[in-house]
Amino acid sequence: MNVVGSVEWCRFQKLGVPAVKARVDSGAKTSTIQANRIKTFIKDGQEWVKFEINPIQDNRSIVISCEERVTGRKLIKNTSGISEERLVFQTSMKLGEQIFNVDLTLANRDSMEFRMLLGRDAFKDKFLVDVSREFAQGEISDEELTRLYRSFAEEKNGLRIGLLASNPKLYSNKRIMEAGEARGHEMVFLNVEHAYMKLDVHSPEIRYRGGNILNQFDAIIPRIKPAVTFYGCALLRQFKHLGVYCLNSADAITQSRDKLFASLLFSENDINIPITGFAKSPMDTKDLIRMVNGAPLIIKLLESTQGRGVVLAETNKAAESVINAFKSVKTNILVQEFIKEANGQDIRCFVVNGRVVAAMQRQAEKGEFRANIHQGGQASLIKITAEERKLALKATKVLNLAVAGVDIIRSNKGPLLLEVNSSPGLEGIEKATGTDIANTMIQAIERKLKFTV
Repeated sequence: MNVVGSVEWCRFQKLGVPAVKARVDSGAKTSTIQANRIKTFIKDGQEWVKFEINPIQDNRSIVISCEERVTGRKLIKNTSGISEERLVFQTSMKLGEQIFNVDLTLANRDSMEFRMLLGRDAFKDKFLVDVSREFAQGEISDEELTRLYRSFAEEKNGLRIGLLASNPKLYSNKRIMEAGEARGHEMVFLNVEHAYMKLDVHSPEIRYRGGNILNQFDAIIPRIKPAVTFYGCALLRQFKHLGVYCLNSADAITQSRDKLFASLLFSENDINIPITGFAKSPMDTKDLIRMVNGAPLIIKLLESTQGRGVVLAETNKAAESVINAFKSVKTNILVQEFIKEANGQDIRCFVVNGRVVAAMQRQAEKGEFRANIHQGGQASLIKITAEERKLALKATKVLNLAVAGVDIIRSNKGPLLLEVNSSPGLEGIEKATGTDIANTMIQAIERKLKFTV
């Protein structure tokens, strides 16, 4: 009997897909292929489905439109363990030298390592699996893959957009690069710490490691991690000085990262937040705790992000110890009332150019008080209220951010603003809502620069 490895190339002549790399998984019963823009319709009295396949990982510029008759529906658990209904269709597949029919389900696999998963129903009685091998049925080189997809590649005639960040492998950064390329733009990843600038009246410049001058950019998308906020914002100011549009300005990012200043701005603009305290001297600790209605209470570092540097103090004594410990090492903190009725839930609204484009509810892991995806929290789709939408938009406007993740908590007093993130992650909210937020961000740049695709 023929052997397949843990990874193989599958070909679909009928679908018009020259080759797609698949994870061979004998533990999975059903096979799944990457699909976007899935839409059912009726043809000759039968149910059909239209969908688009991006067959190459990390490349959304290659899009293949397909139309197939629906043969059924299957309830399948996704990687989060949540059951979801998927459409099923049948098509012919070539694996090595063999051609046979296979049932495929459709799912968005943007966050997965492979565009396809080949389940055991497809290859049982045809192949044995040797997990120690890859491409037992033949490898495809990068050159051959380029040749196979050459006719699908469109000539680029778009904007030149730089993504100013630190890690090109992060989900959010990869998605933004893919989305821009898919819309025909030249996307350039710029590591914040590899760029440097020349301040001069006559010939100001930004250069990149190796001495290359960074010129002729139309726009910059900043995704600056907190550790390099000062330097990253200095680069953004220089880009602005050179006439480059920045999706979030340096001043807006700086304001959003200063939690104390942001909280003051929210209070001045009648935006409800949990009662918050700030003090310098340890002599004021007891009254500071009373001021926010006592324990339990939240203690957070001014520069905290993604739920790190945030502590729940369950008693007044514990609160005093934590606050004084932070102050003893000259670390600035905020003290905030704990909203018990929220039950470890909060809402993340993703705002792009004055519009809430997606919203999810985050549930903290059992035993945790903060619903942060980076710390094991679970995300789900939610319909926000008109009041919550208004709160998210107003908070973003106050900070003058074009792109923001706005965190809201539901309380007995109504929705309260927790914080506003100027570099919000895309992974959790894209998975939970199915919204292509990266594409929306690129479209926001196009509208600002009056560019027509």
